Amino acid sequence: MVATAIDDPVRVCAPVTGRERDVLSALGRGLTNSEIAAALATSETAVDGHVGQLLIRLGLRDRAAAIVYAFDHGIVTPRQIPGPGSRLRISVLGPVQVWSGAEKLTVGPVRQQALLAALVLRPDVTVSRRELLDSVWGLEPPVGNVVPVYVYRLRKCLPPGEGRPASVITRDGAGYRFAGRGVQVDSVRLEDLVAEANAARHAGDLSAAVAGYGRALELFRGEPLAGLPGPFAELERLRLTERRMVLAQRKAEWQLQLGRHADAVEQLWTLAPEHPHSEPVAALLMRALHRGGRSADALAVFTRTRRRLAEDLGVAPGEVLRGARRAVLRGSEMATIDVGPGRADDYATSLVFEH
Repeated sequence: MVATAIDDPVRVCAPVTGRERDVLSALGRGLTNSEIAAALATSETAVDGHVGQLLIRLGLRDRAAAIVYAFDHGIVTPRQIPGPGSRLRISVLGPVQVWSGAEKLTVGPVRQQALLAALVLRPDVTVSRRELLDSVWGLEPPVGNVVPVYVYRLRKCLPPGEGRPASVITRDGAGYRFAGRGVQVDSVRLEDLVAEANAARHAGDLSAAVAGYGRALELFRGEPLAGLPGPFAELERLRLTERRMVLAQRKAEWQLQLGRHADAVEQLWTLAPEHPHSEPVAALLMRALHRGGRSADALAVFTRTRRRLAEDLGVAPGEVLRGARRAVLRGSEMATIDVGPGRADDYATSLVFEH
């Protein structure tokens, strides 16, 4: 018999986070690390880390013990064990990837992928051929009737979603529609996780809100829609990149409210180089460093950001960044106005400073 810690009442009562529950569920259903990585839209290395931390925190000896734990605690039930068939998953928060179960599908050249993205990111909306041409080719449309050809190829390689008709891409009048029901799309999952985190914040559970935003940010696998051409992909890439930045800022702000200065600094050190002209990001990093006793580093962030603004954009720092510098020099605390969980996109205007 495998020795586990589930007979220990202290271990049994240990709270399980949403991400830990996902990992336990996947282990209980017999998925490999590569399959878990695909299902959670993360890397195998990250899965290894999640499993290792989970075993340590729950006092479990090995993966077999984790499987027993998942069944004993109702995280997995026999009816959840997958049988024949697959589920379609589409990821756009990085290079476009499509999975049927654990099988990664090839969805053709980049223009074909761009057409798929133009449909997937407008689920259950009819998009005309003209709109698709404009979305993927812009001012240089191809010669010939290429949109139906690409749709035909996509239909051939994409299996139906659960309970769906023959294809997830349907003809609707003069256009095409992506039938999103029953298909897992990571950008949709992102907003679901954000909504859950905002609800936790509204209920006063800031730790759960931070964890929820962490799970949402883990869905990103690099630059959204990386490498895809066309005006639609470019606009969506900008929108999703901005979304990621706003969520990371909000998570860092909540970490600071919890006194987790080092965690906030670690995240913002990664975020700041990706957005070297963002004064709110730089100001928030300065605040995290200052509160962690690293005022000299905070002033260095100001100097670096001021130089990048001058050299790249020919502008001087605005009040947000200047106020952050004044607060550091005076040794005063930088305060924030909480714009509320429903207004995370207005975060750039939320920083104020006490003098």
